[in-house]
Amino acid sequence: MPPTHRGGEGIATVANDAPIAEHLTVDERAARGRAARTDVPRSTHANWEPFPRRPDPVELLEEQAESRVADLVPIRYGRMLVSPFTFFRGAAYLMASDLSNGPRTGLHAQLCGDAHLSNFGFFGSPDRTIVFSLNDFDETHPGPFEWDVKRLAASFAVAGRDRGFDAKQRRRVSTGLVHAYRAAMASFAAMGNFDIWYSRLTVDDVVERFGAEISEKRHARFEKNIAKARAKDSLRAFDKLTELVDGEPQIVSDPPLIVAFDELLPELEQQRIEDFIREVLDSYRNTLSGNRRRLIERYRYVDGARKVVGVGSVGTRAYILVLVGRDHADPLILQLKEAQSSVLEPFLGRSGLASHGQRVVEGQRLMQTASDVLIGWISSEGFDGVHRDFYVRQLWDNKASADVETFSPKTMRAYGELCGWTLARAHARSGDPIAIASYLGSGDNFDRAIASWAELYADQNELDYAALQEAVATGRVSAETGY
Repeated sequence: MPPTHRGGEGIATVANDAPIAEHLTVDERAARGRAARTDVPRSTHANWEPFPRRPDPVELLEEQAESRVADLVPIRYGRMLVSPFTFFRGAAYLMASDLSNGPRTGLHAQLCGDAHLSNFGFFGSPDRTIVFSLNDFDETHPGPFEWDVKRLAASFAVAGRDRGFDAKQRRRVSTGLVHAYRAAMASFAAMGNFDIWYSRLTVDDVVERFGAEISEKRHARFEKNIAKARAKDSLRAFDKLTELVDGEPQIVSDPPLIVAFDELLPELEQQRIEDFIREVLDSYRNTLSGNRRRLIERYRYVDGARKVVGVGSVGTRAYILVLVGRDHADPLILQLKEAQSSVLEPFLGRSGLASHGQRVVEGQRLMQTASDVLIGWISSEGFDGVHRDFYVRQLWDNKASADVETFSPKTMRAYGELCGWTLARAHARSGDPIAIASYLGSGDNFDRAIASWAELYADQNELDYAALQEAVATGRVSAETGY
């Protein structure tokens, strides 16, 4: 029998990376958290300074660009250059490198890996309730819980500067979100496993909890945003992205952001492209449960395109596929998004799963309140002969994001508390909430430490942003704006 070892996350791992539960007592789990305090005092998280021989930030971005579509990389840099906050959104790899040289509690959970404030939002659950949760898992990977907390807090510090908030206002936001994380983790530590698993925040819960803390004008804007989310589905995407040609829907190209397959691959026969896509869809269906496989089989493929999405993920291969069910009033738009190595992998090791597509899907199912019923993955060799991993999901599923650009300090603090609770819930599902809560304690030591760290890292982010600006100005890298 292969040997096992004990990890700080509260599970043992066998040689083939299959997790085996450690059934420790509540007291033993709490003791693990207290022991981590001795090894890594909470105050140590307050400090940030570049470590010796810190990599050049532009070099790290160029390293990422090597595996991406070359003609899209300048669009990525252009989007990152809009502001220090958009730079931060695209700089998850830089921060992972920095975190790897800092203190580690050894208390592990499934990490988002890119837990900045714009990667939280509303979406439709399988029962069509609008819920709030994490919504981006490209970088998900097991690791120290505090890495996600630090990235989240830093994102609020950077966004607060972008909004013109003063240092006191920003600190109030940061300490508020970490306090919300710590308080939520304490409550999850007292719950049974199923109670943790089914915990969620619906749109009604959000209004009840935070409605009194935002203005009437902000509340009206929130309601309008949710109404738009309820209408944001495959039919809406179908109407926006396609037109009828000879009785069949075709995607309307908008280069370079949307490029139909027949334009992207002009040297290939249309039939060959369609046959390949159908093979891909067959492979994807095999990752779904039987009932959902039966659902997707009711739809036929009609057209596809490459579509540029996000900030940090620009340059990775992302495609949309148009499928039709009963008739053209019953469309389904799927997104195939390339899953490359997590930015955390060079510093934490491989996840142990068969493909990066599966890593993303399994991480999402573990961390998210309720995942897309059609989320799955594929691993395929493309027309260029290169083998790549992808995950598949619905393009739009009642999704809505916070309008951060209009936040007041009070609204941003309420949103930070919402994100803090949500991140704690995600970590409690995969990690040990008792050990983590024991480490965090009942005082505000951790809150204040992370708030201090976030401000220091926001300073570093501005320096890295300036480095990219200089790299573009000197011609070291190219950036295209306006996309």
